[in-house]
Formats: sequence, structure tokens, C-alpha cells
Amino acid sequence: MATRGDLRLLTINAGSSSLKAAVFRFEPPDTLEFTLSVDRIGRPEEALRVTGPDGALVRHEAQRSADYAAALRAVLAWVRREHPETRIGAVGHRVVHGGIAYRGPQLTTPELLDGLRALVPIDPDHMPQTIADIEAVGRAYPGLPQVVCFDTAFHAGMPRLARLYALPREMTDAGAIRYGFHGLSCESVMAELRGRDPASAGGRVIIAHLGSGASITAVHRGVSVETTMGFSPTGGLVMSTRSGDLDPSVVLYLLRGRTTTQKELNTLLNQRAGMLGVSGTTGDMRELLDREAGDPHAAEAVALFCYQARKFVGALAAAMAGVDALVFTGGIGEHAAPVRERICHGLEFLGVRIDRRRNERHAPVVSPDKSPVTVRVIPANEELMIARHTRRVVAGGGMPHVSV
Repeated sequence: MATRGDLRLLTINAGSSSLKAAVFRFEPPDTLEFTLSVDRIGRPEEALRVTGPDGALVRHEAQRSADYAAALRAVLAWVRREHPETRIGAVGHRVVHGGIAYRGPQLTTPELLDGLRALVPIDPDHMPQTIADIEAVGRAYPGLPQVVCFDTAFHAGMPRLARLYALPREMTDAGAIRYGFHGLSCESVMAELRGRDPASAGGRVIIAHLGSGASITAVHRGVSVETTMGFSPTGGLVMSTRSGDLDPSVVLYLLRGRTTTQKELNTLLNQRAGMLGVSGTTGDMRELLDREAGDPHAAEAVALFCYQARKFVGALAAAMAGVDALVFTGGIGEHAAPVRERICHGLEFLGVRIDRRRNERHAPVVSPDKSPVTVRVIPANEELMIARHTRRVVAGGGMPHVSV
């Protein structure tokens, strides 16, 4: 019989344009074996990358997936082919939206799947794929425990005023509130920050999760107190292809004269807007930075992103009456030094400073020594958070295993 030391945890994390999966040992906890990622799904430059526990590249394979489902199949096929001895004891999934009902990790049941289906109208871009992933794993490996970890759970303790929209109370009671997202990323950042700088972690922290999807969160004494995203991941800061915040009358105007269906409007706001819409060419920050010198529309898209991020950092600092640490994470936050510098420029009144040399080499701390606000770069580790939650939920019960 397999022991916990023989079993593995598989985590599945679907992003806006990417898929990440990771394999962890059950024992000892938090032991990563390898990570798989597929970036730019559906584009010519799509590739499967496999990295070891130290982050070193193990394999890089060009591939072209028709869609996200095909990318997931390619990831699982690689594990089967290259690691046929791997025995999975449980699978953990990142789930974007938990609605009102789900405020913590849950073991997947038929009733829970029904609850997730009820959330599809709130988040039609993420929830159907998540449900499809869970069902696909269930068909392939019957009886295998699956745990769902909600991105909204980290923000469930936000003050009531931070969650309210100015709508009739019956709508608020029905769930038309601000939920917040990127919670697993924020949770991983805070766990890392507590290890590096407990004093800052216990104070006023602003986390800028900047990637294809982007949000900024204020954390006071370890608790989320405000965040830029609200009812859905479309709101807040302008993103790669999402509009961010809009005057509601803009939506009514679009419905009246520019689009004809809710589906078309959803496509416009989530897939054709954002930096893609402003630039007219791409929503990829790497490409925009490469083009901005000769393309005024690309330059304007980058400038809008940085301006809005700076504005939101100021607003979140006001919500906490100051800030002790500003942390950049996510693909853009971790790798785009010019973006970090431009966001911080103009925040000197808050005590934010940037050391250009540290910033250019992506140092863990990119602010000068003894700066009033410590500015850090901390890689997001959502997979570790999913693994920890999954292990805790399934602990104490017998765990069947299968070879992937």
C-alpha cells in the first residue's frame, strides 16, 4: 500500500492566458518536484516549460494548443510520459470566484459543483473552464479527492464598507458586492513576507499583482481591507485585454448602440479592451515596451497602465492611513523593471523610493536602504498555497492514488 511519502499532490492553476501545474510531495510538506507551465495559449509562440524545484529549466517544448483544454491535456500527457511512476493522491484547483457561499477551500462534491455552476453568470470567462477541469479529472481518475481553492477567500474579511456597492439592499443581499480576486497570490506574498520581514507583514502592505490580469490589494495586520477588483475580475486597474473600471453608463451606451448582445459586450470588455484596445495591436506588456519608442498608441497603453496603478496605490494607502511596504508580484510586477519604476515615480509623498540599479536587476528589495517604505519584488506562488490548502483538506482521511 502506498504511504503518504509515496503520493503526490497535483495543482492546476488556470490564468488569463496561461496554465500552470505543479507536482508536490505529500511528505514532507511543501516539497516541490517540478512545475509545468503553458504561456500564451493559442498563439504561435506558445510553449510548454518544465522547471525543477530550484526554478532551473528542465524542458522547453514549442506547441500549439487549440484552446485551454488542449493545453491541459498536453500538460497531463507530459507527466504521464516522463514520470509514469508518479502516483497522485489529490488534485487542487484554483477557482477564481467563490461568490457569497464559499469563503475557504472545499472538497469537491456533486453539490459543490452545482454551486460553482450557479456562479457562471457572475464569471462566465473562468468558471466554465474550472468546472470542465474538475469534471475531466473526475472522469480520468474516479474517486480521487479534488479540492477547490477560491481566489476570493483571502478578501472575505474585508470591512463591510469596502464590500458595498451603492445599490438597493435586496441586491446587496443577493450577492451584488465587491469580492476581490488574486487572493491566492496575495496569500503567498504575505506568507513569504512574514518570513522575510515580520514587522512589515504585520503592518500596512500594498500588494500589486500585475500580470495579464491585474489588481492591487491593501493588507492591514495580515487582513485584506481593500482591493481594486470588485464583483468580477473585469473591474479595477486596466489590464491586458480587460477594461478595468468603467462608468456604468458606458456599458449602457455600448448595449444601446455598439453591441447587440450580452455575450458580445462581455467579449468586448474582457478580450478586446484594456491595453490591447488602447494600443490597437497587443495587450502583452513585453511587446508594448518593445514598441513604445516608435508607436504612440503602445506608449499610451503603457502610460495608462502605470498611471492607473499609481493612482490606486495612493487610494489604498489612504484606506490604511499610510503604507509600510509595497510589493510587486505577477508576471509584469516581477519582470518589468520600467513599469515598477514608472508606477513608483510620483509616490514619493508616501515615502516610496526606487533604487534604479536594484530595480533593473530585479532585486528582492528595490528601494534604497532605510527608505520609509520598503519596495519589494516577491514572486507569486499560488501553486504552493493550493498545495497547502489541498493537503490540509484531505488530511486525516484515506487517500486513493492513481498513476497519472
